[in-house]
Amino acid sequence: MSPTLRIATLVSCTAFGLAACNAGTQPDASMSGMLVDSQLSEISGMAASHVHRDVLWLIDDGGNAPRLFAVNPAGRRRATFIVDGVTKTDWEDLAAFNLDGKRYLLIADTGDNGGLRRTLQLHAIEEPARMENARVNPAWSIAFKWPDGARDCEAVAVDSVRGEILLVSKKRYPPELFTLPLGPARGVQTARRIGVLGGVPRASEQAPGRDLDAQVTAATLSPDGRTLAVMTYRHLLQYRRRGDRWDAALATPSATRVLPWLPQAEALTFAADGQALYATGEFIPAPLYRLQP
Repeated sequence: MSPTLRIATLVSCTAFGLAACNAGTQPDASMSGMLVDSQLSEISGMAASHVHRDVLWLIDDGGNAPRLFAVNPAGRRRATFIVDGVTKTDWEDLAAFNLDGKRYLLIADTGDNGGLRRTLQLHAIEEPARMENARVNPAWSIAFKWPDGARDCEAVAVDSVRGEILLVSKKRYPPELFTLPLGPARGVQTARRIGVLGGVPRASEQAPGRDLDAQVTAATLSPDGRTLAVMTYRHLLQYRRRGDRWDAALATPSATRVLPWLPQAEALTFAADGQALYATGEFIPAPLYRLQP
């Protein structure tokens, strides 16, 4: 299929998907832009910049160079940063956070499709001050393992207020939530399991072939630290923490909605002001949606 026909088909499918979904089950959505750049063909994580206005940071999957992309809300690439000093195995999510008055991006090298990795890595990079192609190095990294065997993980968020990194498992049902301390650490840390995510829709006997619906592919935390949004291949769920503990908030999502059509939904982030979420998929051309929380 030619690139022109692919884009026309995608726009048609997107318009159909938005019209076909019931307004009561799908979040209010608009297409903020479209990812068509060939460099952005395997996007796996996204985070809104808290340093640069109207900038979204993106990472791509394993098998590519260790890169950070900066794009505007229309999906146009503004800069590319090469990340030196790390080995890229399977980058799967990205989170923006504040620590000790500095703004960072956390790259989650946590993908493990085969369940073979004994340790995984998280890399904190200080947000670049200038929007131009450059090379960057991690400020610090964390090596960690799961407490009871390998897991695939594509969803990571940072709770700066509580000083925690939140990690959601992908292929187990119900999905599990783990935490790690936020900050530089020596040695290999062990993630702590604090609960499971309730209410994640899964395929029914009436929907054969939808066995991927319940797999969590991205996570993001609202700027106020109270709402954890997670994305599966099919749904957007939000868990609202009213007290001090996340485990009490996980039993029932505060909202569950069908996503607009995406080619393999993989990346999700709250906007810097918390008034919207952005979502996109792995294969280009891919719509970049702005969703109301």
